[in-house]
Amino acid sequence: MLLTMLLFVSMDTAAKHLTQSYPVLQVVWARYFFHALLLALYLNRRIPGLMRTKRLGIQLFRSLLLLVTTVLFFTGISLIPLADASAIMFVAPIIVTALSMPLLKEKVGPRRWVSIVVGFIGALIIIRPGGETVQIAALLPFCAACCYALYQIITRSLSHSDQPLTTLAYTALVGAVVMCFVAPFNWQSPDTNGWLLMILIGFLGGISQFTLIKAFQSAPAAAVTPFSYSSLIWATFYGFIVFGDLPDQPTVAGALIIAASGLYIFHRENLKKRSDGT
Repeated sequence: MLLTMLLFVSMDTAAKHLTQSYPVLQVVWARYFFHALLLALYLNRRIPGLMRTKRLGIQLFRSLLLLVTTVLFFTGISLIPLADASAIMFVAPIIVTALSMPLLKEKVGPRRWVSIVVGFIGALIIIRPGGETVQIAALLPFCAACCYALYQIITRSLSHSDQPLTTLAYTALVGAVVMCFVAPFNWQSPDTNGWLLMILIGFLGGISQFTLIKAFQSAPAAAVTPFSYSSLIWATFYGFIVFGDLPDQPTVAGALIIAASGLYIFHRENLKKRSDGT
């Protein structure tokens, strides 16, 4: 999981650098096209079999949700510091908990509802509603977090019917096909460094998805999920080294509140699973 977070933030850093010179949609195209290419090289003849799914419509909708999440997040990091956007994205697990009751019919107790509210307060501290450009731009990763939360809920639902590699294949291929139609309308010819970075973000995206799957295969979710917050450290490090950005005090405070809220929710869910004997 620690390696996965490093790969995720490395991909986001390269994407942020690219968005300073190339259109966001072209960068999103690179992320999915080269991810799909890596997946095709790895899976080879297994792809036709893996594309068989019992819930095609849900698979396509889930893949489109992740694509929209990527567009919103890459647009966000092109406008605000990487650490700010990464911190706001951690609202996603909190939103998952809030939506699990109406969508998954799961019971959410009063303590977790308090944590949900506290997590949103942390997000508001970072976003600081008020109308300035940076604050409005901060809404983009927040919207990305909302889409990603719904994506996670659908992923949880699909885990009962399709194998993980099937879901992974649809994620990469749907994104690549859609962006191959969209990117040419907003294309800027890359130089050598541009192509190398575009290939890099696609490969980082593909490898990070693989290491994420391996993390959850190797240990219980309770053991690995808390390590996902290490991405805040990497985002702050990359933001300072590559872009000269450091999060201000409200951003640090908001990030700590979101992290604490998310970890407490996860702790309560783990206790509930133990009490249910699952």
